[in-house]
Amino acid sequence: MVTILFHSTIFGPVHSRRLGTSLGVNLSPVDGKVCSFDCVYCEAGYNSQGTGKSGLPSREDVARQLESKLKEMSAAGEPLDVITFSGNGEPTMHPDFEGVIDDTLALRDRYYPGAKVSVLCNSTRLDREGVVNGLRKVDNCILKLDSALTPTMRLIDQPVSKTFTCEYVIPQLEAFGDKCIIQTMMLRGNHDGKHIDNTTPGEVDALIEAYKRIKPREVMLYSIDRATPESDLQKVEREELESIACRMRDAGITVQVS
Repeated sequence: MVTILFHSTIFGPVHSRRLGTSLGVNLSPVDGKVCSFDCVYCEAGYNSQGTGKSGLPSREDVARQLESKLKEMSAAGEPLDVITFSGNGEPTMHPDFEGVIDDTLALRDRYYPGAKVSVLCNSTRLDREGVVNGLRKVDNCILKLDSALTPTMRLIDQPVSKTFTCEYVIPQLEAFGDKCIIQTMMLRGNHDGKHIDNTTPGEVDALIEAYKRIKPREVMLYSIDRATPESDLQKVEREELESIACRMRDAGITVQVS
């Protein structure tokens, strides 16, 4: 089974297929996972592995480690396109999320003013003022919508909350409008005796209608690229992704396939 990949608060830089040269910030424990989703495709594994013993890093520790790394990279003349919040869970679950964002923006401006700050967010906490405030400050607010149909979303993302639905989250995504980028994982396969496929015409039609309502800056359409905790999942190849993207573009939606 896939388990934790990020054993530090600051990791990389790595090459992101969507964002370029990226320095990662992990606001989850370095020895466990804290997430409000339990996605069947998560490269960090299922939540059942536990939250570990290290706890969440403090705001002060994140800033200290990030400044140390940025200072080191700047002195060495290393390039940096983006500082990306991802890691072993959902970054907006950190209790000082907005403050961490403020610190990160200040450090970015000091050491790499041309770099962007991105947050990969699963969209489960958009009903919290501090989370929304923090997300609105970053350059790339990347919000997840893997299906616009609740039964499929629940199969893929397995939200911890039993009441989390597409009907609940899509209006919250709509409130961000072109301030956000929507990220959608396309996949098919089986999990726990149930078939998953968000590439069907009905699924794509529902996504198109949701995107038209949200009006994001763009949609990031992608598929599995690494090992997943569920072994019976299939990657959607680029040619098929491009075909799906064409349908979306025909509806007036800006789509990036990666």
